[in-house]
Amino acid sequence: MRIPDWSNDLKPQPDELVKAILARRGGELINLDKALLWSEPVARGWNVYLKAVRTELPTSRKLRELGICTVALLTGAHYEFHHHAPDFITAGGSQAELDALQATLKENPRGVPAAAVLGAVEKLVIQYAAQMTLDVKVGDEVFAALKQHFDTTEIVELTTAIATYNMVARLLVALGVTPEE
Repeated sequence: MRIPDWSNDLKPQPDELVKAILARRGGELINLDKALLWSEPVARGWNVYLKAVRTELPTSRKLRELGICTVALLTGAHYEFHHHAPDFITAGGSQAELDALQATLKENPRGVPAAAVLGAVEKLVIQYAAQMTLDVKVGDEVFAALKQHFDTTEIVELTTAIATYNMVARLLVALGVTPEE
């Protein structure tokens, strides 16, 4: 990491904040937390907001994780992919789908995924996440296709997950946050 790992000795933070992050993480701080805890307002807001995006949205977790993995691969956020690829599989995805995602983005990140292992909706989510990540502006054709498969709430939640993890990726890459050993 390009900054020192946070510790309470280096930058004291309120005990309740650290405990809230530890509770969300299952009792152990990850490297991302050790970067965020350098700023109390950032760590506090991040913990609440990311918890909502990760665990409180009813829109398909598998599709949200697929969008997040797409962002991670396109931005070079290896840390993000390291943490979210297993979550994609836990949510019902497969290693074959992840392999197809990686191959697709390597060959033609702006193209329509062609891998047979990916379903039509998965291909659409990859395209949507790629356009949001690489171009910011999403084409009308892709957005119209989304409306054929998702209701308005699902579109907002999927968009929020992809946009949020674009933010996460940029922080991870800029600060050089690496996966835990």
